[in-house]
Amino acid sequence: MKKPELGLKASSSKEQITNRLKYHPKVFEFFTSENDFTTEGLKRLEYAIELVKNEATSKIVLHHPMRFKGEFTELVAPQTIFPDLCHFVQRSTDALLQLSFDHDVQTLLHGSYARHTLKMISLYPSQAKARAYVYDQLDKYAQLGKKHIMFENSFSPLFYYGKEDEDQYIFNKGYRLAFDVSHCFIKDKGSNEQLTASLLRLRDHVVHYHLVDSLGKSHDSLQLGKGSIDWRNVLPCLNPQASSIYEVQLNNENDAKEQVASHQYLTKIYNELNSKQAQ
Repeated sequence: MKKPELGLKASSSKEQITNRLKYHPKVFEFFTSENDFTTEGLKRLEYAIELVKNEATSKIVLHHPMRFKGEFTELVAPQTIFPDLCHFVQRSTDALLQLSFDHDVQTLLHGSYARHTLKMISLYPSQAKARAYVYDQLDKYAQLGKKHIMFENSFSPLFYYGKEDEDQYIFNKGYRLAFDVSHCFIKDKGSNEQLTASLLRLRDHVVHYHLVDSLGKSHDSLQLGKGSIDWRNVLPCLNPQASSIYEVQLNNENDAKEQVASHQYLTKIYNELNSKQAQ
């Protein structure tokens, strides 16, 4: 069974990093934005990576930016219609991978998001064509990033976890996977049974988890214990070799207390499960 580790998320801002480092995290995930991809922004991000490595941990994940000029960085975006967006996705992924190879850290790329995905799909002759294009993009980035890239699930019609056929297709691809527990739970309409089945199907290829609670109806990003996910059943389904962070909504981005409280909650469950096994 995976022992919970304190994994925290932050931007590259000095205030957020200083706050996270005082908790001595075992895993650190940088949530990048388009501002990190200017010349100065990349220098700031690289300095932050080295700071975290020196002060806390070498387990570092670089989360690809979610938006560019207000539009989600969807891999499915057609280049003929969104040339600037597609160029930014390529350029920013290349930059993160360069940092990942140089500093032996990881890049996380979303297979899709959700809010604008249907709009993007409608620009293709069919959903099957859109799906094929996304997997072509993922194949390309998997080859480019090798052991330094992972792909995260959404709850959109493209690149999601939770349905047996799709899970098996993704597993057979051999991708290194990031598993957002709440996204799968939402995709499965709040079914803990389907969530744990998906966790088990994909476990051997999962290298990183986003641990976050949800009521299963919308993207609510709740602190662990505040939603409907059955963490007592989830915890034994996680890959013990994978890293993880608590990707929960914060009341104040400069204070990680909800992430830390989530870790305390999961650690308590881990200790209870271990005690039962020992009896």
